[in-house]
Amino acid sequence: MKHIKYITLSLLTLGMLSCENETVQELRDQANQNDGPLPELVAGEADFSNFVAVGASFTAGFTDNALFMASQENSFPNIMATQFAKVGGGSFNQPLMNGNLGGLKLGSMRLTDPRLVFGGAGPVPIESVIGPVTVMTDITNNPAGPFNNLGIPGAKSFHLVAPGYGNIQNLPNANPYAVRVTGNAPNASIVELAVAQNPTFFTLSEVGGNDVLGYATSGGDGSNPITPTAMFDGALNAMVAALTANGAKGAIGNLPNITSLSFFTTVPFNSLDPSLPALAPQIDALNAQLYEPLDGIFTAFGEPDRLNPLSKTAANPLLINDENAPDRTAQITGALTPVLGPQTAAAFGQIFGKARQATANDLILLTASTAIATTVPGVPAPANVNGVSFPMADNLVLTPEEQTEIATATQAYNSSLSAAANANNLALVDLNSILVEASTTGIEFDDYFLNTDLVFGGLVSLDGVHLTARGYALMANSFLKAIDATYGSNFEASGNLAEAGDFPTNYSPTLQ
Repeated sequence: MKHIKYITLSLLTLGMLSCENETVQELRDQANQNDGPLPELVAGEADFSNFVAVGASFTAGFTDNALFMASQENSFPNIMATQFAKVGGGSFNQPLMNGNLGGLKLGSMRLTDPRLVFGGAGPVPIESVIGPVTVMTDITNNPAGPFNNLGIPGAKSFHLVAPGYGNIQNLPNANPYAVRVTGNAPNASIVELAVAQNPTFFTLSEVGGNDVLGYATSGGDGSNPITPTAMFDGALNAMVAALTANGAKGAIGNLPNITSLSFFTTVPFNSLDPSLPALAPQIDALNAQLYEPLDGIFTAFGEPDRLNPLSKTAANPLLINDENAPDRTAQITGALTPVLGPQTAAAFGQIFGKARQATANDLILLTASTAIATTVPGVPAPANVNGVSFPMADNLVLTPEEQTEIATATQAYNSSLSAAANANNLALVDLNSILVEASTTGIEFDDYFLNTDLVFGGLVSLDGVHLTARGYALMANSFLKAIDATYGSNFEASGNLAEAGDFPTNYSPTLQ
C-alpha cells in the first residue's frame, strides 16, 4: 500500500513554456515604427534615490523553498531598483547568500535546507540529484549593511516591528534571516533598520502574508494561529507611520488569497485510483472490514454520505480527520463491540470518530503527497494506511471551515492595507487580483502565459507558495504600474518594465 502513487505530473517539457514567435524587443521596434519613439522616462513626484524594501519572503526573493544568490538578484525589489536607477535611483544593497545552493547554518548546525529542483516528475531536494552538499551561509559571518532589501523570510507583521527579532542570542525565537541584516544593532527592529537609512521611497509587501500562511500550511491544526486583526493593524500602522515620517513616498502590496497557490491545489482530494496495482487487490477487504461497517454506522445516525465504500471503477476520495465533523466515537465503539470486542472497538472509535472522506471542497496540502498511503506506526491492519484506511491528520488538510478563517483574515488585512495606503497617499498594488486571474484563466506576461500550476505554470516556484523569477518580474511590474498611477512616473509608457524573457521559471541543479 505504501507505493500507491497519488499524483501524476505532466510530461510536457519545460522548453515548451518558452516558445515565442517574436521577441519583446521586436514588438517594441514595431511599435516605434508605427507610433514613433517612446517618451522619456520620468519619476513624477517620486524620489527613488534611496529605495528600501520591507517585507517577508517575497521581498527577499525566496523561491524553490530557499533563499540563494540568484533568487535574491531576481527579487522583485531588485528588479524595481534596476528600473529606478534609470531615473535617479541609487545603489540597492542586498544581504546576499554565499552561492546558489541555499540554506543557512550556525557553525556545524544546519538551520535551513538547500533549495528544491525539478527531478523529472516533480520537486525534489537538490541533494537527491547532486548528492550531499555543505551549506555555505553561516549566520555568524554576514555581509556588511545597511541593506536596502529588508525582506525577512518567515516574518509575520508584528515580527517586523519587534526588537531583538534579529538578535542571534534570542535563537530559536529570533529569525536567522533577520540575524543576517541587523549587524551591529542586533536589537533593532526591521523597520528601525529601514528608517535609519532615511529612505526617499519604500515598498511594503506581503505584510500579513505569513500571518495567515503559517496557519494554512499547517492545515489549521492550531500550532500556528492566525494573527488577530487588531495586532496586525497595530504593526502595520506603526510601520507606515515610521516609514513616512520624513516624507518618503512608497507602495504597498495587498495580500492574495493564498489558498489559490499550488501548495493547496496540486494534490487531488480523490487521489485513490482503483487501477493502482497496490490498491486494487485491497478494495474488497477494505470495504468488508472497514468502509461498509463504518458507512452503516454513519448512515444510521443521519450521515449517509460521510463515508462510502471504495469504488473499483472511479477515483476514490482520501480518508481524512475533520475536527468539525460530529464526533461518533461512542457510536462506533458501541456498534462494533459485539463484533470486535470492547478493546478493539474502542480503538476503532478513537481512530474514526471524527473521520470522513474528503470532498472537492477540501484542500489537500502539498506536504500530504509524501504521507498518502504510508503505514502509520503502531496501528494494526487494516486501519493503518494513511489516507486509505487511517484518517489523514488535520495538518495535511484545509477544510472549508479553515479556508473561511483564512479568507476572512485576508479580507480584513487587505481592508487595513488599503486604508493605510489611501490615508498616506501611497501606491496600492492589487496582488490579490493578479493571483485570482493567474489561478483561474491564467495571465499573459509579454509572450508568455502564466498560471499557478506546480512546476509547469511558470508563476509559482517548486515549493508551491513562492514565485519564480519570472513571477517576481511580473510582481515588480505591478508595483511599477501602481507607482505610475499614483506619482506620475511613466515606467510602463516609456517601455521601462521588466521583460518576461529575461527571467527564468526554474534554476538548474548545476547552478551552485
